[in-house]
Amino acid sequence: MPTTRIADVIVPEVFNPYVIQRTAELSALSQAGIISNNPELDRLASSGGRLINMPYWEDLSGDDEVLTDDGALTPGKITSGQDVAVLFMRGKAWSVNDLARALSGDDPMKAIGDLVADYWARRRQALLFSILKGVFASESMSGNLHDISGETGDTALISGATFLDAVQRMGDAKDRLTAVGMHSAVVTYLAKQDLIETKPDSEGKSTIKYFLGKRVIEDDGCPYDTSTKVCTTYLFGEGAIGLGNGAAPVPTETDRDSLAGDDILINRQHFVLHPRGVKWTDAIVAGSSPTNAEVELAANWQRVYENKNIRIVCFRHKIG
Repeated sequence: MPTTRIADVIVPEVFNPYVIQRTAELSALSQAGIISNNPELDRLASSGGRLINMPYWEDLSGDDEVLTDDGALTPGKITSGQDVAVLFMRGKAWSVNDLARALSGDDPMKAIGDLVADYWARRRQALLFSILKGVFASESMSGNLHDISGETGDTALISGATFLDAVQRMGDAKDRLTAVGMHSAVVTYLAKQDLIETKPDSEGKSTIKYFLGKRVIEDDGCPYDTSTKVCTTYLFGEGAIGLGNGAAPVPTETDRDSLAGDDILINRQHFVLHPRGVKWTDAIVAGSSPTNAEVELAANWQRVYENKNIRIVCFRHKIG
């Protein structure tokens, strides 16, 4: 009797773009505008090589001059810098047994598509929190770090006042910070003090949480030490993280193990996920692409933008 195989319902040219689009839709950081994707980053992620160079112009500097009738102005110059991102090359394979598929009575295409996209959304978010750990371990990022976790008593706790102190790390650019990533324990702690506000989304379907006007992204990927009550909360501005979706040589393919009765789906992704303004140094990488553990190393990151132009602040604090 004919049976439907994964190869019959998975069209690679359709499946991979669907997974990428659906992954973005499922990401709370993408929904909040923190992760921004654009065609230029997509192009760079597909241009070949494992390091992606992104040159930029430095801001103009120097004092102005007083005009006189017996002298000329002294020309200044504009200088350039270079941000560098790394290409992440990741993949995963799943098998579906004939008997399990027959007993489920479900639509295999819909199930596989939805579950694969949700898987990649979780994995990219986990990778981002590993990146942030490495970025803020770098001494060059100390200007964007506000750490009160070593204080005693209430001065170590997150509150409206201490949160504003963290926001002030951005100086007169603090209005660029629009969202905050928090562990669920922090959200609960603040909610008990009636400091979390909820609003319906634009369609009035679900509620969005806010803390002091910043959209709350609740994610247990944010570090939280249950023994010391030390938490790491991240403040973000729009577009703080750049995303480029590249093209793996064979993004999606299927295989068949006839003896075991298994259909196999293989999905590969090449992408850039980069905190804008913090250069990837590639100091410690063992393989062709960095692991989550390697991106957590301070030696692999170096700030190249001015502090206030990096739209991320790390706030370490305790909860009561």
